[in-house]
Amino acid sequence: LESSLLTQPWASVCFGESTFLVKVCFRDTGYILLMSDLSSVWYESAGAEAVGQRSKELNKRLTVHVSSFLNHLCNLMCPLLAGQPGATTAFSCHRSPSGLRLQVKSELSGLPFYWEFHCCPAPLEMVFRHLVRPLIQMNLVLQCQVQELISLLLQKDAEIEDYRESGATLSRARLRTEPFQEETFQQNFMAEVRSGAS
Repeated sequence: LESSLLTQPWASVCFGESTFLVKVCFRDTGYILLMSDLSSVWYESAGAEAVGQRSKELNKRLTVHVSSFLNHLCNLMCPLLAGQPGATTAFSCHRSPSGLRLQVKSELSGLPFYWEFHCCPAPLEMVFRHLVRPLIQMNLVLQCQVQELISLLLQKDAEIEDYRESGATLSRARLRTEPFQEETFQQNFMAEVRSGAS
């Protein structure tokens, strides 16, 4: 399950006034959920037996096979992660020193449906695998792309300057651009990043 979770994208989800990054993977045999508020990371991995036991405790009037139960739970979570939670489904999140509890209230076969994800702090290896390493890799890729774009801009400026020195003129003055200044660009970019973070 966790290897399948690696391929799932993070989604930004609001529960009350708190925003979390969430990813989840469901199978007929269980699920794994990962949540982060970028200060802490929580997870729950539950197999079919644990899901069956908890479903009996929370839904005494429902008798549904565990795989069907998991499928219904998946159908409730997927719209939430896509930014379109169902109108008849309510989610609430409660933090405690020992972990985080995500509660789901909905309907199944015309009866009330309840579920609780019981999340505990994620181990460091899981945090590194799902959050830190992908962020670092993406940062490195973006840095390479920025350097390539800067190099391309400088080449274009040199090409334009060569045309000017050869006597070429623009047919439309509005297309004229100032030569690219890498240092100014970097300073302005960092200023925007700082103002966005504050």
